[in-house]
Amino acid sequence: MSKTAHAVEREFRIIDALCRNTSVPVPKAYLLCTDTSVIGTPFYVMEFLDGRIFVDPAMAGVGASEKPLYLQEMVRVLAQLHAVDFKSVGLDGYGKEGGYYQRQCKSLVKVHDSQAEAVDTVTGTRVGPLPNFYKVTHYLQMNHCPDDISIIHGDYKVDNVVFHKSLPKIIGILDWELSTIGNPRTDLANMTQNIAFPSVSSGLSSIGDINAPFDINSGFNNSILKQYCSLTGFDFPLPGWKYANIFSFYRNSVIYHGIAARVARGQASSKRASTVAKYGPISILRSFKLINSSNL
Repeated sequence: MSKTAHAVEREFRIIDALCRNTSVPVPKAYLLCTDTSVIGTPFYVMEFLDGRIFVDPAMAGVGASEKPLYLQEMVRVLAQLHAVDFKSVGLDGYGKEGGYYQRQCKSLVKVHDSQAEAVDTVTGTRVGPLPNFYKVTHYLQMNHCPDDISIIHGDYKVDNVVFHKSLPKIIGILDWELSTIGNPRTDLANMTQNIAFPSVSSGLSSIGDINAPFDINSGFNNSILKQYCSLTGFDFPLPGWKYANIFSFYRNSVIYHGIAARVARGQASSKRASTVAKYGPISILRSFKLINSSNL
């Protein structure tokens, strides 16, 4: 099976399993087709969800008094997902059990190093490595995060969920291509960082000005954490929360670095790619600063 077909099959598999066996809100998965002669690529058909998607995590149009209800709903649904016994719903073997962060670090180093070799077609210069990247890698490799296991979405954030048209109720989680069996903290960190740095323009989630404060134990984050821990049974403060946030910025820096590599090669399709490409050094610096912070 090709990589494309495998990715499509995996996404169909998890949506179908969750829809059939749990109350986690996902669209119905109707059929999977791996025959490339039909439309030229593997595909699946799923239910259309007629709801509300907030492209910007600032949630324009939602009143200040209502926004906490939407965020609480995101936490509730995330806790619901993480509580699913993946083996009992037919997802045994969907991902390796345990060692998620260590495996991710190994993979991200390989990806980063390959991207660093990209050469700018105009200037002839290499993209080069991200500053402090290997220092953060060393920290992640040498430090411990509790090795909890659950289904993880992989990119859980505001614009990947569909809300009811008028209520703070999620009717579906979308974009499961990064889902696997992993550490649940990665979804929670991704969600809170996405909300902490709302987009600078529609469709672009920004990590913002490096001088803008980011406290993983802020009142906002603590309210999210308390609710999540209450729903999941984790201790509060959440053990490994600092590690998870360091990793989240680290992973995002590699994603931005990859965009920089594509820009250098002249392969970037988005007009905003050149702007997004500049966020790699900022994201890794946020990660590096967290290592030496007093945050727990």
